[in-house]
Amino acid sequence: MLRYTLMRLGIFVGCFFAVWGLVYAGIVPKGLGDSNLLWVLLLALVISAPISFVVLRGERDRASMQVVERVERTKANLEANRTMEDVADDAARAKS
Repeated sequence: MLRYTLMRLGIFVGCFFAVWGLVYAGIVPKGLGDSNLLWVLLLALVISAPISFVVLRGERDRASMQVVERVERTKANLEANRTMEDVADDAARAKS
């Protein structure tokens, strides 16, 4: 999961510097007034999202599988604990 996040951040940073270079060169408009940084950030976000969606598909699938495995393991542990509590409760009630 951390690997996917860092890769996504890397794509965003790359897009940010590419857009900043285009704005600095005058190819892309600078925005309105003092909104230059916000304009560059938003444009980089809009450009990096579809790139990340396509390029990181395999990594995203691996990260989601890790999350699913962790959730299933947690569910199994909770069910095991619940069963142990039920057995102990039934044994205590049988003694009474």
